[in-house]
Amino acid sequence: MSTHAKRERLLLADLLEAAGPDAPTLCDGWTARELAAHLVVRERRPDAAAGVILGALRDRLDRVQAEFAAKPYEELIQLIRTGPPRMSPFSIKQVDEGANTVEFYVHAEDVRRAQPDWSPREPDPVFADALWARLEKMARLAGRRCPVGLVVRRPNGQTAVARRGTPVVTVTGDPGELILFLYGRQEAARVELDGDKDAVARVLEAKLGI
Repeated sequence: MSTHAKRERLLLADLLEAAGPDAPTLCDGWTARELAAHLVVRERRPDAAAGVILGALRDRLDRVQAEFAAKPYEELIQLIRTGPPRMSPFSIKQVDEGANTVEFYVHAEDVRRAQPDWSPREPDPVFADALWARLEKMARLAGRRCPVGLVVRRPNGQTAVARRGTPVVTVTGDPGELILFLYGRQEAARVELDGDKDAVARVLEAKLGI
């Protein structure tokens, strides 16, 4: 049975393949090749991937990621498609779904929206609800560095508080767009912002994200 994470994994692999290794992305200035290497290291080299969180391991992460980036691009794409090895925690369905659904969605949009001829995805109500459920859980973590109050809202009125404070900026959009906004892709997200002009400007410049 397919899951959201599995579907997003395959979509992301297809987008990376179509874009080509030198294509730009929205992710930290990385090319598609560098993003693909990041995804493979994250699932297959936990000893290095911990450098994302632990500064002491940052050099190791950079070195291992560079080693993977030097591999043939087609090999990286295939490693993403086939998923993690059986001994990886990511091979457990519940872990994969919980950890990778948003990760793969965001990076798929990193690839898609960096291309000049990109177009938005067709809305999927079931997937939108799944993204919203995850957004509710991570909103405060993603918004912790916001300098003003921040509320995110779906068009149906459901809301989540990302940061308490005043003045308050309300960001309205579909769950996928709100996820992108909270993951630091403010300029790429198709949302509407309501609030004091200066506060809105500060939100757009804030370092949001996990």
